[in-house]
Amino acid sequence: MIPVIMSGGSGTRLWPLSRKNKPKQFIALFGENTMFQETLNRLSGLEGIQSPIVVCNNDHRFMVAEQLQELRITSANIILEPVGRNTAPALATSALEAQKMGDDPVLLVLAADHVIDDLTAFHQAIEAAKIQAEQGKIVTFGIVPTSPNTGYGYIQADQKNTISPVKAFVEKPDLQTATQYADSGNFYWNSGMFMFKASTLICELEKYSPEILSSCREALAKGTKDLDFTRLDVASFEACDSDSIDYAVMEHTSKAVVVPLDAAWSDVGSWSSLWECAQQDADNNVLQGDVIVEDVQNAYIHSEHRLVSVIGLDDIVVVETADAVMVASKKSAQNVKSIVNRLVNEDRKEAENHRLCYRPWGHYDAIDVGERFQVKRITVKPGASLSLQMHHHRAEHWIVVTGTAEVTCDDKVMLVSENQSTYIPVGTKHRLHNPGRVLLEMIEVQSGAYLGEDDIIRFEDDYSRT
Repeated sequence: MIPVIMSGGSGTRLWPLSRKNKPKQFIALFGENTMFQETLNRLSGLEGIQSPIVVCNNDHRFMVAEQLQELRITSANIILEPVGRNTAPALATSALEAQKMGDDPVLLVLAADHVIDDLTAFHQAIEAAKIQAEQGKIVTFGIVPTSPNTGYGYIQADQKNTISPVKAFVEKPDLQTATQYADSGNFYWNSGMFMFKASTLICELEKYSPEILSSCREALAKGTKDLDFTRLDVASFEACDSDSIDYAVMEHTSKAVVVPLDAAWSDVGSWSSLWECAQQDADNNVLQGDVIVEDVQNAYIHSEHRLVSVIGLDDIVVVETADAVMVASKKSAQNVKSIVNRLVNEDRKEAENHRLCYRPWGHYDAIDVGERFQVKRITVKPGASLSLQMHHHRAEHWIVVTGTAEVTCDDKVMLVSENQSTYIPVGTKHRLHNPGRVLLEMIEVQSGAYLGEDDIIRFEDDYSRT
């Protein structure tokens, strides 16, 4: 059985913690591991689990690779989507790729950003689903409703409280209808988790969405291997229809069955659901970081960089990050997406990036910025190198804080140690490399008329970036 981890979401409903270039699945919201890593960890103990297929976008590829390495998973197949095309193309390419890896394997499709607390129930549901999948069924996992939730689509089963053929897929209902569904016993929340044999899905795509399957075959055939990544052909994949697996296959096929799942599941799709999933104190507060409260109840308060104090407020969400603070009533916190849309429309960088930006060689923190200067704290992993590059509009001063830097400046290569500095003039080809076994930390002071990240001309790069 091959896990297929769907990791393409942007998680904007948890802004400002979750942002386009580092969404919620790559953040440790509940302990030391990220949600992506927990998705893989909860498969431990199941028999026959093989290395995963991960489907993500190009911008997240190095985060995926690094977080897999932290789990000591070195043989994953990472498929890079050049553009988002919903779940049907993602699963089509995964099934086609999986057929190259074995004799028609069973695929277990999981989202990278779900919480499942009852692992015993989860494993039991997977074992039951595997029997169905091996018999040629397409299994969807239906979450046993705990409330009349209007935020989920629903699955209607033929029979109550048991594995059953699917009767219908239903869009998000109004509250009255959701209440009827929750009381019925044969309606489940649509989790977006599936299990099937690769050949079964390909056969049903051939019947009901042949254009999608054809485009995905072409995108794989014309794609390339790059380091640990499978890059789909851009033109072929862009031409593919954007459709969900529910619309493309599940609503048409006669092979759909639903396996009930009652395992303390959540998709953590809002600040309220994050508050519900986290451990609460005696006042039903979730307090993370440097937080002091007085006369506060039912609140989620998260501080990353400074003291946050709240007095006399209930049912609120407060989130502080290095470059943004969000305050909302809990009942209105789902509307944070409208704030993100405004940031996008105003071309604000806070919509996409945190102040701390991750790169395959390490990360940088934009400490300060002015009209003609910018200060960054740069951290380079042992053995890693930035690209050989040049800037048209800015010069750079580098001061090494810890470790040793190997600096290339045109034809000159030099070592710069702690408390030493060097200068990179405008228009000079340069490169930064960490030759040591410890982290290289340095302060970079940029100066010039234009300081944008797009003022980079790369000549060589270890990570195949253009």
